[in-house]
Amino acid sequence: MAQTDQKTTPEEHDVIMIGAGPSALAAAIYTTREDIGTVLLEKGVIGGLAAITDQVDNYPGFPDGITGLALAEQLEKQAERFGADIRYGEVAEITTNSDDHTLHIKTIDDTIYKAKAVLIATGSDYKKIGVPGEEEYYGRGVHYCATCDGAFYRDKKLIVVGGGNSAVQESLFLTRFTTHIDLLVRSKLRASEVLQHELQKAVDEGKITVHLETTTDEIVGVDNKVVKVKATKAGMPVEIETNGVFVFVGLLPNTQFLANSSVKLDETGFILTDQNLQTTLPGVFASGDVRSGATMQIASAVGEGATAALKIREFLEDPTRK
Repeated sequence: MAQTDQKTTPEEHDVIMIGAGPSALAAAIYTTREDIGTVLLEKGVIGGLAAITDQVDNYPGFPDGITGLALAEQLEKQAERFGADIRYGEVAEITTNSDDHTLHIKTIDDTIYKAKAVLIATGSDYKKIGVPGEEEYYGRGVHYCATCDGAFYRDKKLIVVGGGNSAVQESLFLTRFTTHIDLLVRSKLRASEVLQHELQKAVDEGKITVHLETTTDEIVGVDNKVVKVKATKAGMPVEIETNGVFVFVGLLPNTQFLANSSVKLDETGFILTDQNLQTTLPGVFASGDVRSGATMQIASAVGEGATAALKIREFLEDPTRK
C-alpha cells in the first residue's frame, strides 16, 4: 500500500539530485548543511565511475593516493552525516508542472517526485567500440572495468583497446594479474607523459606490447569464451590470441532520459549550462562529467558540485522565482 501511495502522491523535496557520484555527493554536503532538503537518486553504484577506479592519485589531500572506492565511501558518509537521503532509482524524465511551477521527476517504476530544483550529475558511461562479439561476450570475456573484473584473469593473456589515459592506466593495473597484455591503439597514444613513461617500463619488462595504428575488428569466442581478436594493423589483417578484452575508448554522457525534455544538449549529448551551471530548463542544474565542457576529473566534478549547490541555494532564495 505504501508503494502505491508513493506513486500516486508525489513526494515533495527542496532538491532532487539525479546521480550519486562525487559531484552530486559534494553538492549534497553543501545543500544539507544549510538545511535544504536533498534526495539523491542513483541507478547504479554510489560514487559512480570513481567508485570502480582502482587508484586515484590526483585528488587533493591524499599525498599517497586513495582508492576510488574509499574516496566514494568517504564522500557518501560525509553527505549522509548532514542528512542527505540517498536512494536507488532510475529517472525516466523531468517535466515542469504548469500549475505550481515545480519540477516533476519520474522514475522508470512510475514513482514521481516534486522538487523546487534539480541537479543532474549522472556522469558518463563507458563507450563501446561496436564490433561483432562485443555485445555477445559482454561480462563473459569483454569488460569495461579493470578493478571489477581484472582479478578473473590471473595468469592469463589480455587485450586492452584504447590509447588514452584510462587505457594505459588500466593496462598497468591489469599487469598485476596477467601474464601479458596486448594494447591495441587505433592511431597513436594520447595518454599523459607520466603514464607513457610507466607504460614504457612495462613494455621493457615484457609485460605489455603496444600495437599502434591497429583497429579492433571482431572479438571471437569459442564455447562461450573469448579466444582471440581480429584486428587490422597498419592496413594488414592480424589475429591476436587472448583470454579476455578490456575496452577503454572514452565515455558517453548519461543523458538518455533527457531525450524528450527541454534540457538542451550539445552535439555529443552533454548538457549545456550557463555560467551558473543552470540548464535551459529553469531550476534544473548540471555538474560534473555530464556537463558540456567538463574536464572529466574527480576534483573538478566535486568543485562543480559545490558551485551548483551554491547556485541552487541562490535560486531557491530568489524572491522573483515563481
